[in-house]
Formats: sequence, C-alpha cells, structure tokens
Amino acid sequence: MLQGMSLSTLTASGNSGVYGSNTPWRSDFKFMNKTQIISGIERQCLWHQCVQRFFPTSRTNIPRPRYLRVEAGWMFKGSDQGLDASSERSESANEDILIFFFQLDLATRVQCALNMEQYEAAQQLRNKLTEVEAEIIKQREAKRGSTSKSEAQDKAISILRLRSDMQNAIESENYALAAELRDEISKLEAESLAVSAKALVYENAQYAFRMGQKVRHKMFGYRAVICGMDPVCCESSLWMETARVEKLSRGSNQPFYQVLVDVHADPNLLVAYVPEDNLLAPDKPDKGRFDHPYISFLFYGMDAAGDFIPIKQLREKYNRPRHEVPVDPQDEDDGGDGT
Repeated sequence: MLQGMSLSTLTASGNSGVYGSNTPWRSDFKFMNKTQIISGIERQCLWHQCVQRFFPTSRTNIPRPRYLRVEAGWMFKGSDQGLDASSERSESANEDILIFFFQLDLATRVQCALNMEQYEAAQQLRNKLTEVEAEIIKQREAKRGSTSKSEAQDKAISILRLRSDMQNAIESENYALAAELRDEISKLEAESLAVSAKALVYENAQYAFRMGQKVRHKMFGYRAVICGMDPVCCESSLWMETARVEKLSRGSNQPFYQVLVDVHADPNLLVAYVPEDNLLAPDKPDKGRFDHPYISFLFYGMDAAGDFIPIKQLREKYNRPRHEVPVDPQDEDDGGDGT
C-alpha cells in the first residue's frame, strides 16, 4: 500500500508504467522552502527536472498509433484547425500532482524516521511537512472557494456595521458621509455575492465522470484516467485562449478534469486538463494495459471494470467517495478452469 511506502523506494513496474529510477526524486525535493513551492519559476524548474527523471527522453520516440486521429467532432462552434492534443496540456496540473507526491513522500519519511528513532530528523521533516500542508490548503481554498463562506460572513458583519454607521450619519444630517457609506455597502454586497456563488458552485458540483475512471478524448482519441476535477475551468486566461475554451458549447462553466494520458497514445502529453464535453466513457469495460509514470502513486490498482482505485489521500483531496467494482468470484473460477 502506498501509505507505507516512500516515493523514493517505489521501483519501476512494467504494469504501472513507472519508468527509470526514482532515486533522483529525493534530490529534487530536498527541504524546499515555502517560496520555492509557490514560486512559478521554481515550480516550472521542479516539474521539468522531475519529468525528465520519471519519464526519460528515450521513450519520447514511441510511435503514435494511427487510430489516434480524429474520431469525433470537436465541441466547438467553429473551426478546429490548428488544434491538437497539446492545446490542453496543463503544467499547473502537472505541478499540482508533483507537490502532492512531495507531501506523501514527506509524510512517509517522517514515519520512517520515527520508526528508526531518529527524532531530530523526524521533527525537521514534520516541520517541513506542516509548511507544505499549510500552503497546499491555502492554495486549494483559494482555488475552490472553500474560504468563501467565512469571507462572505465577514463581509456580512462589515455590512451590518456600515449600515449602523450610515444610520447614525443620517440622523446627524451628515449626508456626505452617509453617501460614502452607502457606496461602500453596495460594493461589499456585490463582493459577498460573488464569493458566496463561488463556494456554492463547488458544493453543488455534479460530475459526469469518477476519479480513477478510464475515459477517451472525443476528438483526439487518446485513452486517459481521471486524477483530478474542478466544477469550472481553473486555468489561466492564456491557457483558455490557447485551448479555445470560449468556443466550447458550455464554455468554461463546466467541469474540467485533470487526466493522465496513456504514454503509448502521446508520450509527450502526460497530463491534460480537459472539459467534460470532450470526454467519453468507454462503451464496455476497458481492461487493457494503461501505462503512465504516475499511476502507481495515485491509485491502488484496477477494479473489475478496468478503472483505477484512487488512494485515500487523493480521494480526500477532492472529497470524492471510493468507487470500486468488485471482482466476481464466478469470473475467477471460470478463468481458473480455463473455460
């Protein structure tokens, strides 16, 4: 199980698709400070260094199967010329996953140090883990609006206070001050409505696909596994322009998914950020081999339907329930008899 293993000790597996040695991982993630974690420049460097070690360039020449050409129309209300799978590549999603790996590895190394009675090292690692977890929570709340409720409550209290001040200004016939307070109240009411709406979107989000589910891209045809999800597009405006999100039938106001792309489909893509409209669930269980360098870190394995089972920490990250199709003993018996 992943919880009992350090990322640095996980070895290559032909079935999981983890290629190369993981030893350099530790050197890349040695005691980074908070500014390195949140700095865009440092995070980009971190991403490129780790991908080169997880996924050696020698494998990037895997020929792309011919069947990966367009299989269905792009959900745009216009021309799709110039678009390819790389338009949905997301470095921010890649970085998010790598920092998640870092968090898991630190937690494992804390426990390992405690087991070996190296208490000073354990305390240093625990302090670093606390910093990382605090920063991850902060970023997640900013992205998902988890703090919007408390922020809206604070604004509501401020509005009540301002209304009282405005009433006092009116009673004292200080109409200039009353007008200023009225404008400030209007501004706070608009801001409060916006943050409340953001929190509501995440609370009531409805997703067509599950964590760990195998899917296929409607246009580009590649196979992928869902490893993250947002109720609306959380990418930058530049990314949305490149991906032509504004031309989607539902635009940016639909669920977007972080997906791991099968390396045999596109070894250079790795992680994409795909709108719900552009994904399809397979017509029948997809039990075929799926290779990606992150699979063994994010999932326990496949269930009877061929989908992957997310680790507990990943389910908690996105607040998703565990879904698993159990193996039918009858199928195992039939397979064992060779019938």
